[in-house]
Amino acid sequence: MVQRRIPQPRDLAPLLQFKKPELDGRKRRLAAAYTIDDLRRIAKRRTPKAPFDYTDGAAEGELSLARARQAFRDIEFHPAILRDVSAVDTSTTILDGPSALPFGIAPTGFTRMMQTEGEIAGAGAAGAAGIPYSLSTMGTSSIEDVAAANPAGRNWFQLYMWKDRDRSMALVERAAKSGFDTLLVTVDVPVGGARLRDSRNGMTIPPSLTLKTVLNAAPRAEWWFDFLTTEPLAFASLDRWSGTVAELLDTMFDPTVDFDDLRWIAQQWPGKVVVKGIQSIEDARRVVEIGVDGIVLSNHGGRQLDRAPIPFHLLPQVARELGDAYEIILDTGIMNGADIVAAIAMGADFTLIGRAYLYGLMAGGRQGVDRAIEILRGEIERTMKLLGAPSLADLTPEHVTQLRRLAPVVGEETRV
Repeated sequence: MVQRRIPQPRDLAPLLQFKKPELDGRKRRLAAAYTIDDLRRIAKRRTPKAPFDYTDGAAEGELSLARARQAFRDIEFHPAILRDVSAVDTSTTILDGPSALPFGIAPTGFTRMMQTEGEIAGAGAAGAAGIPYSLSTMGTSSIEDVAAANPAGRNWFQLYMWKDRDRSMALVERAAKSGFDTLLVTVDVPVGGARLRDSRNGMTIPPSLTLKTVLNAAPRAEWWFDFLTTEPLAFASLDRWSGTVAELLDTMFDPTVDFDDLRWIAQQWPGKVVVKGIQSIEDARRVVEIGVDGIVLSNHGGRQLDRAPIPFHLLPQVARELGDAYEIILDTGIMNGADIVAAIAMGADFTLIGRAYLYGLMAGGRQGVDRAIEILRGEIERTMKLLGAPSLADLTPEHVTQLRRLAPVVGEETRV
């Protein structure tokens, strides 16, 4: 029979460990976020529907984004045992510069719309973490302000070629003068994608005050307080715009840009040039023949052509085609540090995160971005240790199997 006794105070003492309550609401909610998905849930509660959906959404049926995320879920890791992983090295060199982690912050437009600290929070957090920060042409903080926010870190500038080419190249010149070391030329936006959430929400830049938005704002007073009491939201490099994002893209972006234009742009930049938006082996081959330094395998986070190729599925073939001569960066669908580890193992030199950091920004400003980076760092380190890989160089395709739900139909006649 079980012998029972009355517990003694000395037995209870080790169990009574009361934590000091955290009075700072922002710190409290961020500490309770253990994954990027947790940050997303917090962001959704705290951000009005239109800016949250602009960040969270994709084009048309949002199949490209869903497939990209599913591709990372559909992998099988193959750990190596009995390796010394008491410490792991997550640092790397990308585009002739250091990065403490195998990811950087992707260029995102209208960032101050998500949360008022915007690009300055992202640049500061990237600098503190020792990773690159990318500023979008469609940013809401100026090139010079981002350089000041990340003076000792690496800043990259993302270029959309506008119909007004002189104006586009004036931005490139400003970025070079401000010490930005890499130019990301985005090539997958001849026109804006059909971002239906924005159309249904009536999303404009800046956000419009309507009865619908006022009602939606009621439980999100902090966002509106920040929005109304800080510098009016506008493009750092453009005039104000009152239409939808897709209408802006169609008005400004030049659909005639071709490979000759890319060659000319590359000649204007003194640093590294990377082409963002590559979605086929043939296009990867053609752009590197022009003389650029690397590519970003990306379908624009699913925000342009729905049903576009899945970058992670393209990665092994492109890595074999390009070899070690060119840098391969991958984005789209990354929500976990394990996704990043898998990408590096399958041949990527580096990755970029967009929504993952924006969820942190919306959840808690600069502290939220720091938390997003911290979460991903922890997941990367833990995954590497469990795989038996003490450094990024130890990750190989043997560590990962890509399991495919979607495969091309081969050798079958079309059925009517």
